Amino acid sequence: MKMITNKTFDEERALYGEKDLVVKNCNFDGSADGESAFKEGREVTVIDCFFNLRYPFWHDDGLKISESEMTELCRAALWYSKNIEITDTKLHGIKALRECSKVKMRGCDIISPEFGWSVYGIEMEDCIVESEYFMMRSNHLNFCNVQMKGKYSFQYIEDSIFENCIFDTKDAFWHAKNITVRNSVVKGEYLAWYSENITFENCKIIGTQPLCYCKNLKLINCEMIDTDLSFERSDVEATLTTPIVSIKNPLSGHIYVPKVGEIIMDIAEAKGEIIIQKNCCCCCA
Repeated sequence: MKMITNKTFDEERALYGEKDLVVKNCNFDGSADGESAFKEGREVTVIDCFFNLRYPFWHDDGLKISESEMTELCRAALWYSKNIEITDTKLHGIKALRECSKVKMRGCDIISPEFGWSVYGIEMEDCIVESEYFMMRSNHLNFCNVQMKGKYSFQYIEDSIFENCIFDTKDAFWHAKNITVRNSVVKGEYLAWYSENITFENCKIIGTQPLCYCKNLKLINCEMIDTDLSFERSDVEATLTTPIVSIKNPLSGHIYVPKVGEIIMDIAEAKGEIIIQKNCCCCCA
């Protein structure tokens, strides 16, 4: 493989269409302000590089990026690419990942509004994220030990699994389908409205008016804290391990809970059963 080390590139399409290339300790920055450094590349490995210019990785196939930094000026870094591995890297530009497939990320620091739209097949492990509208309309996500902060996350996603994660968010998982969240903390108001086939197992859920207008919603041994007006117009099977502030008009199913501050059933369609018991049996296992 061809190797390039200790160089600075600032021209347009500096390494356009390169194949079987290793780039190490290089800077993509300078007065020429060129875009699209690695566009249309194949089997490119990038190690310990600095990116301060726009659109470096578009239409690439077979990318390995490690120990590198993409600054705030490195906008829209990875679009329309596939077969990507990113480790121990900072991605701090807006819209850093879009319309890519088969992506693996580990140990990354992500500060990127509108990150991860329309991505197919992304594995993320041991990453820290700040973003708004994170992972919009993506599918086949597999997240483990990810900390994420920012509103409007995971909307319209499908067929995804999250384990050992901490999410501080708002309006998360709206319109999501076929989702499992395990051993995680989800903090934020209006969780998972209009979702379908979503399961929370051994999770801590915090925030007002969660889980409304859901279809086939399941909660298995979950804590619900500061959650008022929960489950409105949802089809739900739930086993809760903590008292809940209030439950409003579940349409169907069963909610096992040790204590409820208020139960509101003021529409004829509300047929869900709320069973108060100190030692809940798991109806959803």
